[in-house]
Amino acid sequence: MKSSSNNQIRYLKRNYQGYLLMIPYLAVFIIFTVYPVITSVVLSFTTYNVFQSPIFIGFDNYVQLFFTDSIFPTAMQNTFLIAIVVGPLSYFLSLFLAWMVNEFENPWRTLLTVIFYAPTLSNSVFTIWMIVFDGDIYGFLNSFLLKLGFIEDPIQWRTNPQYMMMVVIVVQLWVSLGTSFLTLRAGFNTVDRQYYEAAAIDGIKNRFQELWFITLPMMAPHLMLSAVLAITNTFTSANVATVMTGFPSVNYATHTIMHHLQDYGTIRYERGYASAIATVLFLFSLLFNKFAQKLISRIGK
Repeated sequence: MKSSSNNQIRYLKRNYQGYLLMIPYLAVFIIFTVYPVITSVVLSFTTYNVFQSPIFIGFDNYVQLFFTDSIFPTAMQNTFLIAIVVGPLSYFLSLFLAWMVNEFENPWRTLLTVIFYAPTLSNSVFTIWMIVFDGDIYGFLNSFLLKLGFIEDPIQWRTNPQYMMMVVIVVQLWVSLGTSFLTLRAGFNTVDRQYYEAAAIDGIKNRFQELWFITLPMMAPHLMLSAVLAITNTFTSANVATVMTGFPSVNYATHTIMHHLQDYGTIRYERGYASAIATVLFLFSLLFNKFAQKLISRIGK
């Protein structure tokens, strides 16, 4: 036992430079990630309005959230709908686009990468989509449908609860492609060409077999990161719905858990209750991430 302890000490001394280099990252991670999460969990068991000290109330916030809050079930349903639809779609679309772009040679590969990623860098994308889904006859979609005779009157895409969620999903899908696409593009570049040559000798005959048996298993870390980004973005999505349908939206048609958190945290200043919402959102994201990790880990084997 003593010998093992001495070996560990010698190992730490031999690699102390690496641990010193980790200190800045660990400091930032603890201050801006670990500490806020712990603080939020602690405050979720209190009533706290910023102006007074927190008062411990046990599980009252969680009981109110799941049993007496009439808006939270709607927010949870909308959040899950966006996560279930946008998450997988954006993930597989990003993978498909990254794979297709990777088949081109430079400079086309670089140009297409910029084209697909550029829209996520500019807020003008919301302006374009607002024009597309404008509720008068000059909106691009209304104008197109009116000319084809599919509708007789303009549809209020961004204020009619029947269509609002569809609008949010479409725009959220477009916005969410950028980061995952860039991550997966980087992943394709890490695969050494010699593996394809060896696989051709072993009987791999086409690009799809290369993708399934070679590329995806070797891209497991990038697939994992892309999945985490997709899940996190969909669960914390609020900006798109706020810009396209307003906050609060009509009949809470696009009200998400993140909107509920913003409502209680920044408008009502019920920070204890908002912390309970944040904790529940964190647990949902964690569970979905664990599920995604199990699925993707099978690809890497």
